[in-house]
Amino acid sequence: MEAKVTFNVDRCKGCGLCVAVCPKKIVELDMNATNRKGYHPAGVTDITQCIACASCAKICPDSIITVEKF
Repeated sequence: MEAKVTFNVDRCKGCGLCVAVCPKKIVELDMNATNRKGYHPAGVTDITQCIACASCAKICPDSIITVEKF
């Protein structure tokens, strides 16, 4: 199974909840980038390891994460 994870980077407030719940530990805050709100946005570091569990999307308080399974 393949997965696609999309983050609305401009709306991410860098709270880190998605980072904490990822069972594969592949979601991280991008410390080299800031969005227009001044936060470090989250992203997936290795999409090939994603199991499409959608834990990140479920816990996001701003619903900025979309997980698709193929």
